[in-house]
Amino acid sequence: MLDLGVAAFPILLLVWLMTKPQPMPSTWAFALAAAVAYAARMFYFQSPFNLLNASVIAGLLNALTPISIVFGAILFFVAMEHSGAMKRLQDWLRDVSPNPVAQLMIVGWSFQFLIEGASGFGTPSALAAPVLVGLGFPALRVVILCLAMNSVSVSFGAVGTPTWFGFGALPLSTEDLVALGFKTAILQFTAGLVVPVIALRFVVGWQQIRENIGFIYLSILANTLPMLAVATFNDEFPSVVGGSIGLVATILLARFQIGVKRQEAPHSGGSLITRSVLIALTPLLATIAILLVTRIPEIGLRQWLTSPDPNVTFSLLGLGEFSISPALVLELRDILGEGLKWSHAVLYVPSVIPFVLTAGLALMLFQMTRTAGSVLSETTGKIARPVVALFGALVFVQLLMTGGEQASTMILGRALAEASGASWIYFAPLLGALGSFFAGSATISNLTFGGIQFAIANEIGLPATVLLALQSSGAAMGNMICIHNIVAVCAVLGLVNKEGWILKRAIIPMLAYWVVLALVAGFLR
Repeated sequence: MLDLGVAAFPILLLVWLMTKPQPMPSTWAFALAAAVAYAARMFYFQSPFNLLNASVIAGLLNALTPISIVFGAILFFVAMEHSGAMKRLQDWLRDVSPNPVAQLMIVGWSFQFLIEGASGFGTPSALAAPVLVGLGFPALRVVILCLAMNSVSVSFGAVGTPTWFGFGALPLSTEDLVALGFKTAILQFTAGLVVPVIALRFVVGWQQIRENIGFIYLSILANTLPMLAVATFNDEFPSVVGGSIGLVATILLARFQIGVKRQEAPHSGGSLITRSVLIALTPLLATIAILLVTRIPEIGLRQWLTSPDPNVTFSLLGLGEFSISPALVLELRDILGEGLKWSHAVLYVPSVIPFVLTAGLALMLFQMTRTAGSVLSETTGKIARPVVALFGALVFVQLLMTGGEQASTMILGRALAEASGASWIYFAPLLGALGSFFAGSATISNLTFGGIQFAIANEIGLPATVLLALQSSGAAMGNMICIHNIVAVCAVLGLVNKEGWILKRAIIPMLAYWVVLALVAGFLR
């Protein structure tokens, strides 16, 4: 019991620091929580000093991935604003439909669904939130909406990575993986009937939701039905296909005012896509196209961009063995001789490709390359504070995952399973959410806790695919409260010290999500 208390204390401290009436800035809260976690590992769990230092180094290096993504996303949107493309897109969306619910569903739901299916890495909210804020929606509430809506598609995000890679180390047959994917899709489909409506309530009133409920559910189904259909035979493309069909369908539904409350000032009646709109859309369309081309395995680019096969390898004076591959995959192996490894695929992580490239494209299309210096300067100014917060957050997370079977995450996971006993099927999603909260990734959550879920399924006599589907859906659910996703989207919008405010409110749709998964779980036995 004492082990559980010590393991949980740094997490509870962090939540309290960030959500108390006068919250501590995240830059300090993460650093303090990391220091407490370090002390707990050293003095109570007696982890080796060298291992703890290696974990700190690994955490600092791991932070480079979200930092580079945030930098790229900010650069992209600053370039879109300076070029005039963002204003043109906002005018186009208003012309498609002046209805705020329609705009939220187009950008917050369907657009994010597609971007998640193609990329993952927390990019959907970073892309969607600035568009919605530009349309006049309040920034803080937009963050909650985007985080909540970017959940249903996550289990099949980044071309199915949380499923096929997250559970890749488990003894599952091809048939098991298909069954797992389909059960996950059933859970996500059902959650999709509830979560977007709750998310909308953070931005618009119940009356507006009721007046447009037909459109809302047509949009939801336009994304989730194709996802469910594809999941019957494939675990890579459900979200990509669902998002592609759903985005086009949602735009058309809004354009022709199907299911929405009729507006006094409908669209202009001109062509849906004019030349100026197409030019403004080009950077976004290029971003989506590049993400798809570099993620779909059959094309072959993903394998090359993520290949760690080294071109140059050398020792870093006891720090570890550093290597650079031809595709600029950076690796540091055996950090401080403790077996920890860091890897960063420069050209695969969505930063340089596509964001930096498409930011340059936006400036060129609108002949604004002379403003590149001011774009870079503004981006650098916005990224400074989140960098500090993300360094602290990722060190904190790495320390929680240090210690093997005695890691804080493992202690918490086992305690949760033991406390629920035979009722574990109803609580299994919470373990997945816990992993995403810590690691900021549904894939890492599945890698971390998939083995525990598999073992529990064998112990209580349930099909492993049922608990693994609940794990995967829970990991997607946890995307709403993921620490570095919240920090990242706040950084893109320039919000300061609001992470705790957002976290407290994002828990509401997450708990609703859990209730839905628990109810459906009983039918999957």
